[in-house]
Amino acid sequence: MIVVGRQLVIRGEIIAADDLMIEGHVDGPVWCDGGAVTVAPAATLAGEIVARDITVFGRVDGTLVASEVVDIRPEGLVTGRVVAARFILTEGGSFNGSAEPQHLEAALRVARHRHEPRDDRTAALRRERTG
Repeated sequence: MIVVGRQLVIRGEIIAADDLMIEGHVDGPVWCDGGAVTVAPAATLAGEIVARDITVFGRVDGTLVASEVVDIRPEGLVTGRVVAARFILTEGGSFNGSAEPQHLEAALRVARHRHEPRDDRTAALRRERTG
C-alpha cells in the first residue's frame, strides 16, 4: 500500500499501481484503476478519484468513479458526483451531490481513455481514420 502522509500536500495528478491511503492533502486527480483508495479522517482531496474501491473517512470535493464500491464512513464528507456499481453512505457520513450508477461504464471508458499513453491515442486515431 502506498501512503500519502499527513505532512504532504500534493498539487497534481497521482497515478498509483497499488492500493493508496491518502492522509494528507491532494489537489488534483487520483488514478488507481484496479486498486483501492482510502481517504483518511484528516485528509482532504479536491479532484477526481478513479479506483476499484473508494473509502472516505475525510473530505472529498469532486467526482468519485469506482468500478465496485464507494463507501462514505462516519465523519466522511463528499461533495460532488459518485459514479459506482455500489454506493454506501454510513450513518454519520455526509454526501452532497449526485449518485449516477447508470453512467459507470461511460465514466470508466472516459477515464481510461484519458490515461492511455499519448502514442497509443495517436495510433488509435490513425486506425479510425484509415478504417
